[in-house]
Amino acid sequence: MRHFLKQSPRPGALKWLAVGSTLLCMSLPASPMDLLQAYQAAQSNDASILASRATAVAERERLPQARAQLFPNLSASLSHNKNDLESTAPNFFGVEQTTNSSYPSNNKTLTLRQPVFRKQLMAQYRQAAAQVDDADAALAVEEQNLAVRVSGAYFEAMLTHDQLALVLAQQKAFTEQLDAARKTYAAGSGTRTDVDEAQARLDMNLAQEIEARQDVAYTLQQLQTLVNQPIDKLATLRVASLELLEPQPNRLQDWLDRAELSNPQLQSLRARVEIARHETEKARAGHYPTLDAIAQWTDSDSESVSNTKQRYVNKLVGVQLNIPLFAGGYVNSQVRQTLAGLERAGQLLEAGRRDLGLRVNKEFRGVTENIPKIRALEQALRSADQMVLSSQKSFQAGSRTILDISNAEQQRVVVQRDLAQSRYMYLISKIRLLALVGGADFEAVAAVNRVLQD
Repeated sequence: MRHFLKQSPRPGALKWLAVGSTLLCMSLPASPMDLLQAYQAAQSNDASILASRATAVAERERLPQARAQLFPNLSASLSHNKNDLESTAPNFFGVEQTTNSSYPSNNKTLTLRQPVFRKQLMAQYRQAAAQVDDADAALAVEEQNLAVRVSGAYFEAMLTHDQLALVLAQQKAFTEQLDAARKTYAAGSGTRTDVDEAQARLDMNLAQEIEARQDVAYTLQQLQTLVNQPIDKLATLRVASLELLEPQPNRLQDWLDRAELSNPQLQSLRARVEIARHETEKARAGHYPTLDAIAQWTDSDSESVSNTKQRYVNKLVGVQLNIPLFAGGYVNSQVRQTLAGLERAGQLLEAGRRDLGLRVNKEFRGVTENIPKIRALEQALRSADQMVLSSQKSFQAGSRTILDISNAEQQRVVVQRDLAQSRYMYLISKIRLLALVGGADFEAVAAVNRVLQD
């Protein structure tokens, strides 16, 4: 026994072991991806959200750049030159004589400049802070939109899978009805019309199957684009766990007030109004003087022709005042231009506020009105099931035809399709409503994900 344990496995055994492990992995069913997993994958892989994050990082650098303009600026310059001088002058006898000389020159300068009063720089700093707020709000908009996009794509893919399942179930029923119609026709109790009707319905169903499979492939590809990874299976809806709950608070005005305070798109538009206001301040600063404090140290050697081989060290401390007098109307034109931009930003904010109210109203009603609709369709489905059962029994008793059963089956499929669509619309409306108030986060998606099952 010990000797057996110490022996190394033969190469052939290793080969068959690897093959067996591979076959075992291939035989295991692929685990379906639920909504929460898709959302987490999209957060890491969706190109749009990654681009928005990079944009926000870049925009945040505006603030330290603007702050740096208010700090002292220290600069140094060094120069070393070789000068060749050719001079022509008359000599003692009045004859012009040319003299050539060569000398080096050096200059070292250290300058410290501190802005004391620059109205434009202060306005630029406040504008940079507003631009950072705008970038953060724009990123929050994309974060909310990501939850909406992933949820919408996921539930759309689930709906197409459900529709395909209904088409296939209907196809099975039509096949059975065609077989029954042929048998009754062969027995002499049926009609040729019943056979043709059943065949036509089955042929139409086969065309619907092709379209349904195309929809499944497209919606899966749409979801895969967001998560950037292949998806084999999706979770299914656990109907027993789907609680039809009213929005909390269950008053539209409360949601409108919450959206006014927390909607990231409105926050972005408010920040843009501030940006435009500070742009006007920057333009008006063109009328104001600027004041800088300056300290400079200069060491020069043979700086010019008149002082060759002479060295000067100059130390300077003082202030510099620049007063704009006339710019040809340029500053006034800039002010008028920025005022028009401020008016535009204000009107865009008002338009965004009105549009937000409309969207909150729509999604609030999407949640509240889908609840009674789902309950009504659930009752309609029970009635449609009973109608199919009654039609089948009546057909066996001879009082109904194959066409009556087909019509009952078709009506039940329509109810099943509308019920599935209403349930998914209820769920996506909840996500959209939360997104409008800045609440479509990980916890919100996880709460919706609890109604799904493998």
